[in-house]
Amino acid sequence: MRTIAIGDIHGCSKALQGILDAIAPTRQDRLIFLGDYVDRGPDSKGVMQQLIELQDVCEPVFLLGNHEIMFRGALRGLDPALWLQQGGAQTLTSYGGLLSGVPAAHRDFLEQCLPHYETSLDLFVHANFLPDLPLTEQPEATLFWEHLSDRWPLPHISGKHVFCGHTPQRRGEIGFYDYFTCLDTYCFGGQWLSAIDIESKETWQASREGHLRQDWRIVRQLWGKWRFFSSLLSSRPKAD
Repeated sequence: MRTIAIGDIHGCSKALQGILDAIAPTRQDRLIFLGDYVDRGPDSKGVMQQLIELQDVCEPVFLLGNHEIMFRGALRGLDPALWLQQGGAQTLTSYGGLLSGVPAAHRDFLEQCLPHYETSLDLFVHANFLPDLPLTEQPEATLFWEHLSDRWPLPHISGKHVFCGHTPQRRGEIGFYDYFTCLDTYCFGGQWLSAIDIESKETWQASREGHLRQDWRIVRQLWGKWRFFSSLLSSRPKAD
């Protein structure tokens, strides 16, 4: 069984389809989505439908992002002004311009998203985390709204690696850090949608148009070889 984490989609349905085609998930695979499925991109409705249908293909885990919180609030009758300013206008357009156009299945999906997820080795959150609290005690402001630029986190007390999204990596490269990984690679802004196999570290990236990034694995392989040979050279005895 593979466990694969997938970053912020933001209405980029073609990118999502490109990633899913590349991964080719099966019933044995667990796909963990880190939230922000809607807003900003052109086809939030299509993304929502793809995610719902994915439940018949594999074992998906859907985290709640701050954009789902805003979308859900608008559907519950709260003032939609902030949501519309933060990309909700594009989402509303994808549903025909009316909240009444959002199907019941999509509303139910939003209500069932999880605030966080944990395995024996890893933690999964949408935005950020406090290092000294278990996931069940994390404040909502931290889990859903706080960017890494607002507060750079320290290692979590559990010793587990943390996977998050929310903070755009504007160069389009996955944020690999010592004790956490950021998978929001700015797809809606013209970069990539990213996914990573938690165990093998195999990665996939797809553009807004759904084209798989072919140079990504080559870059990773060259980087790995450079680090390997650099370590060998640095360990050689120095001449007197």
